[in-house]
Amino acid sequence: MGQLIYLKDVVTLKLSQEKCIGCGMCLLVCPRAVLSLTNGKVEIANRDACMECGACSEIACRSS
Repeated sequence: MGQLIYLKDVVTLKLSQEKCIGCGMCLLVCPRAVLSLTNGKVEIANRDACMECGACSEIACRSS
């Protein structure tokens, strides 16, 4: 199976790396493996795979 893509070049996903505490919880809740953890900070690894479910932002709000 190829790479999962929801809609190409339309995702509004944004990331505030300065708020990231490196816990990795957003990686666990993301159903599409959109994010990755590098050097203790989260990065958007696969923006087009995002289906904008909001799971990552929900967990981020609780860890802030």
